[in-house]
Amino acid sequence: MIPITEVAPDEGSLYAARKKIQPRSIQGRFNTVRWAMVWITQLVFYGLAWLPWNDRQAVLFHLVERKFYIFGLVLWPQDVLYLAFLLIISALGLFLVTAVAGRIWCGYACPQSVYTEIFMWVERRLEGDRSARMKLDAAPMGARKIGLRTAKYGIWAAIALWTGFTFVGYFTPIRELGTEVASGSLGSWESFWMFFYAVFTYVFAGHLREQVCKYMCPYARFQGVMFDPDTLVVSYDVNRGEPRGSKKKAREGQNVGDCVDCEWCVQVCPTGIDIRNGLQYECIGCALCIDACDQVMDKLGRPRGLIAYTTERTLLDKKPAHEGWREVMAHILRPRVILYTSLLLFIVSGFAWSLLTRTPVKMNVLRDRATLAREVEGGRIENVYRLRIMNTSEVDRRFVLSVDGIPGATIADLEQIDVPATGSVDLPAHVRVDAEALQPGSHEIHFNLQAVDAPDIRVHEKTSFLQPR
Repeated sequence: MIPITEVAPDEGSLYAARKKIQPRSIQGRFNTVRWAMVWITQLVFYGLAWLPWNDRQAVLFHLVERKFYIFGLVLWPQDVLYLAFLLIISALGLFLVTAVAGRIWCGYACPQSVYTEIFMWVERRLEGDRSARMKLDAAPMGARKIGLRTAKYGIWAAIALWTGFTFVGYFTPIRELGTEVASGSLGSWESFWMFFYAVFTYVFAGHLREQVCKYMCPYARFQGVMFDPDTLVVSYDVNRGEPRGSKKKAREGQNVGDCVDCEWCVQVCPTGIDIRNGLQYECIGCALCIDACDQVMDKLGRPRGLIAYTTERTLLDKKPAHEGWREVMAHILRPRVILYTSLLLFIVSGFAWSLLTRTPVKMNVLRDRATLAREVEGGRIENVYRLRIMNTSEVDRRFVLSVDGIPGATIADLEQIDVPATGSVDLPAHVRVDAEALQPGSHEIHFNLQAVDAPDIRVHEKTSFLQPR
């Protein structure tokens, strides 16, 4: 039997115990911008699902109909290339913003940051600011603590459920979804995804918080490869702030910097880091530490900018940290930024051109392999094709179908085709050719579809006509 050996204290643990972070609330210009982004993003997210457009939902990724509605644009499964374009544009846009201004996406617009801020606002309104919450955490469980926690968790759950409901409302019509929820007839997949998204919102924004940014988000890990000496990041001005010391030490004649070691910058940080230790991957660039430090400097009668958006080049040159903006503008045309911008402009231009020149009709043609080429009346050879015609516009259209490529080829009993708005029709097409006109074998033939009310809307599809031996 192998004896169990107790791990020595100095060996440590494989996992660091989480120290709960209770950020202090702060007011300032960057906090105002953050809350403006919270309002903007949530008004778009919660409101866009209810916006009507042409008697339907303005933005709807209808999984049942297999159609994506984005205002006046209707995309079908065949348009999956546009999704690839959007993903590439989003990635390049994120890379460009990061190369220029660091992790401002994380600090101001990332859903994790936005919902964490909302949940923390609820927490502050019910339990108080940082010191009050810390006292409540340390207090024994009692009626007041149970009541406050129940109210907080209840409001969090309500926000999370509404968020999950709205999320699913982008994939099934949200008004229909609301009716199903009210009547208790919600489908299985809608129920699963609504509660799945709600649970993740509740857990991530309410409980995990900074743990998501520090350990789960891959962006925090690879952000460093996109930084360079001219990237704008939140930094502490070591040259001005060190050595740290109180105002009392300064009056006593000791050599101290502007940093009074109040630790407000640490207390307001949502990830609990000390920005004075230099750039760290946990920093999300929210700039709350700037607001906190600026308030302390104002009280001490010292200039702002001890902590500021700045660049590594600015600090290495021992310039004031707040002049980092000038360094960014002076070195904005650098290889990395030029590369990202060029690629982004190229792909956006191609994406826009593709959308503008997109034909609002699609046609798929398949020769019916279950029906062999056969001879019909008049000594003609007939091939049967299966057509699917898709009208991607929101207007009912009538189309004229014709064939060419083979002399004398005609379509029997099919001239005009009516296709409803954003709808499709499946129908057979019987193409006939004089038997003497072709040699035995396979011959190329073209189907032409043209809108009656818009001659410029037309599509051509190539297929083969089989002449039996």
